[in-house]
Amino acid sequence: MIIKQIKPFLVDRFLLVRVYTDQGIVGNGEAGLWAHQQTVYHAIQELSAYYIGQDPTRIEHHYQAVSRNTHFMGSVLSAAMSAIDVALWDILGKSVGLPVYQLLGGKCRDKIKVFNNVSGNTLADRAESAVQNVAAGFSSLRTTPFFPNWQHQNSTQVITSAIEIVDTIRQAIGYDVDLGLEIHRNLSPNDAVILANELAPFRILYYEDPLAPQSIDALDYVAQHCNIPIATGERFYSLQQFKELIDRKTVSLIRPDVSLAGGFTQNKKISALAEANFIGVFPHLMGSPVNTAAFAQLVTSIPNYVLMESNLGSEVVNQIVDLPIKREGGYLQVSDRPGIGLEIDESQLDKFPFQPRQITENVSSDGSIAH
Repeated sequence: MIIKQIKPFLVDRFLLVRVYTDQGIVGNGEAGLWAHQQTVYHAIQELSAYYIGQDPTRIEHHYQAVSRNTHFMGSVLSAAMSAIDVALWDILGKSVGLPVYQLLGGKCRDKIKVFNNVSGNTLADRAESAVQNVAAGFSSLRTTPFFPNWQHQNSTQVITSAIEIVDTIRQAIGYDVDLGLEIHRNLSPNDAVILANELAPFRILYYEDPLAPQSIDALDYVAQHCNIPIATGERFYSLQQFKELIDRKTVSLIRPDVSLAGGFTQNKKISALAEANFIGVFPHLMGSPVNTAAFAQLVTSIPNYVLMESNLGSEVVNQIVDLPIKREGGYLQVSDRPGIGLEIDESQLDKFPFQPRQITENVSSDGSIAH
């Protein structure tokens, strides 16, 4: 069996890839650098020159060949390689009639715990959203503890508002439901410490991305001065970056993205590094139903999985695949079909024109760029 063609597809907000073989087996994958999909699209086309004519089952070999070729790496190339890697595992699973999780070591769990987001522009909206999510069966929720235009407030106002938001949610759902906080890399180290310590009494499951990802030293400072478990890593794209983060003992949860940090090949290794250090895996999941299905295969096979976003999307977008993954309460049901468990329906893709993300300014009250 050899690879005959690789085709990327820009669909809605997503970048999908299909890898075609001479035996009629087609692999499906997705790239996760969502802010720069068109750049990754061209990277996939460029990398295809290496893969075409190769045996698709030599997955580790191909990853090493491409990543070591010139030692020019980065998030764009990693996202392109990740999409192709997932598609190659999909091909391998289909060729032997097994789901990918069986190829990765078999099931560690029968269903996949997921969380849903609490949203709203008022305190009442947040309370209602939280209650509705619990009623839908979720036992783990996440919220961003800011309202729109919070960047125009001073630090004290931001912290006061965040406390009110979290307090409102806890009053609405009590303490039997997990609650995590997504900070979206928006705080300075000092503000992150102050806010975390104010919110510690609310039994926060994790404090996600309090800072921009460029400095682990700065994140160390936050970790040393607050008592909420920190989760980060969704912007990391290599095994080596995660090793440094894990070795520093800065975080309790890591957030690798299968569609950005090396597909199944590298994310299985990243998860093992975390397991050896008693760190949980809290994958960063965005994208189409293809990504949801792929992530489900990985987390079914690793012992230190904690949770991930439900990310089921709309019924409309689900049309791009033949069998989107199902949710029952606060859990996803993993597919036992060969490969990642679904097929991209190319006949549906033209219904969803690509929606590129525009670069916009995120400014503070004084006109400077916010964190």
